[in-house]
Amino acid sequence: MFPISLPRRLLCLSLRLSLRRSLAVTLIGALLSACSTLPPYQRPTAEIPAQYAGAAPGWAQAAPADTTPRGPWWTIFNDPVLNQLEARVDVSNQTVRKAVAQVQQARSMVDYQRAGFFPTITAGAAQDRSRTSQNVEGKSLAGKTVPDYSAGVSASWEPDLFGRVRDSVTGARADADASAADLEAVRLSMSADLAVDYFSLRSLDTQKKLLDDSVTAYAAALKLLQQQLKDGAIDASAVAQATTQLEATRTQDTDIDVTRAQMQHAIATLIGEPASTFTLPPNGSSATPPAIPVGVPSQLLERRPDIAAAERRVASANAQIGEAHAAFFPDLVLSASAGLESTFFAPWLSAPSLFWSLGPQLVGTLFDGGKRTASLHGATAQYDGAVADYRQSVLVAFQQVEDNLSALHSLADEAASQQRATTAADLSLRLTTNRFNAGAVSYLDVVTAQTIALTNQRTADQIAARQLESSVLLLKALGGTWHGESKGAATPEVAATPPASTPAGT
Repeated sequence: MFPISLPRRLLCLSLRLSLRRSLAVTLIGALLSACSTLPPYQRPTAEIPAQYAGAAPGWAQAAPADTTPRGPWWTIFNDPVLNQLEARVDVSNQTVRKAVAQVQQARSMVDYQRAGFFPTITAGAAQDRSRTSQNVEGKSLAGKTVPDYSAGVSASWEPDLFGRVRDSVTGARADADASAADLEAVRLSMSADLAVDYFSLRSLDTQKKLLDDSVTAYAAALKLLQQQLKDGAIDASAVAQATTQLEATRTQDTDIDVTRAQMQHAIATLIGEPASTFTLPPNGSSATPPAIPVGVPSQLLERRPDIAAAERRVASANAQIGEAHAAFFPDLVLSASAGLESTFFAPWLSAPSLFWSLGPQLVGTLFDGGKRTASLHGATAQYDGAVADYRQSVLVAFQQVEDNLSALHSLADEAASQQRATTAADLSLRLTTNRFNAGAVSYLDVVTAQTIALTNQRTADQIAARQLESSVLLLKALGGTWHGESKGAATPEVAATPPASTPAGT
């Protein structure tokens, strides 16, 4: 509080008149602020099929279950190791961390835009010295050095007359929602990549076990043939053929190690751990693709986070059109300032040093060469592009679901036929081995049968791995399955249980 010696009546009268004028302008601004140039927003429409064309017989339409709580979608595979790895993605994956930071940045922009509803108040104190040229006529301070001490407070407020600030807040909120959906999309993508790499590694473990057992069997057969060669029962060609078969299989076995190491390193990166410190013990047990409740196409609009993000960006683009419209109307600025100013320090804090100002300012652009019109056209074009992106996201989502449904349907038939081929190859190998032992055929026939049997067994394992991969990709395409089956959805058997692999030649 500073002592004031001015007549209070004159001061109060002056303030009262200024406040009345400002209040009148403020009331007008408040009435105008009820206006908004924001176009009414409607969610873009997209063509949605009644059902998935690639769904296997037995799929039924399901009622939307958007209120059903979701759980981690990967638990549908019932693999404890996968569950542990997936839990680390959300904590340590750097891509997810970046997406979290982007969400926080987008939310801070909402607060930044919302601050436009409130006045800006600044305060400061300054001291300076100035000298006016002595050779300038008509100035009382010519040739004098004048000190100046000042301290004051100023405030300005721009009422949101035509919804410009409101539209910017609406757009920022939509962007924040889009960033949150992007985060969920990143989480879904990273967890799906981890599951694909994990099942690929498990498939390599299965093939590694098959090749290890085959190498053991081939080595035992070679040893037996070498003994028979010493006894003169066979010629050297049989031993050469057995050696070729053994070394070729060892080469394949070693190549598996290289691919597995690379897959293990990829998993380490996904869970945010250096590749040199991460190891995953081999596990040759086979996994069974689960039955996935696909539901109806309309549920994609609820499940897919990328579709939600695209729709929120349409809303943000719509808000930018409102901002562009608001630029055609004038801006009202209410400002006030008060403080103390004196040439000398001693009387600086006394009443005669008081100064103040209060008044509104209405400013509008009369001519800008078409700048605002171009901004409006640009915002409209951006909106049209966002609508196209949304519809494209929906089309791509349907394509991905159809691709993986078709893949699972075809792979189920492929697995069944491959199982029959594998069984026939094993039988052929046993019969050919018996005929060789009886002296009816050469060992070349045995090697050929062994090669065919091993190839078919590896092909069966690879088909099983492709079934698991397609199941993961289908879950990703669906936006992550519900925790449990959707009400009313029928779930067919998408694949038979993969056959247990046996080493060729046993």
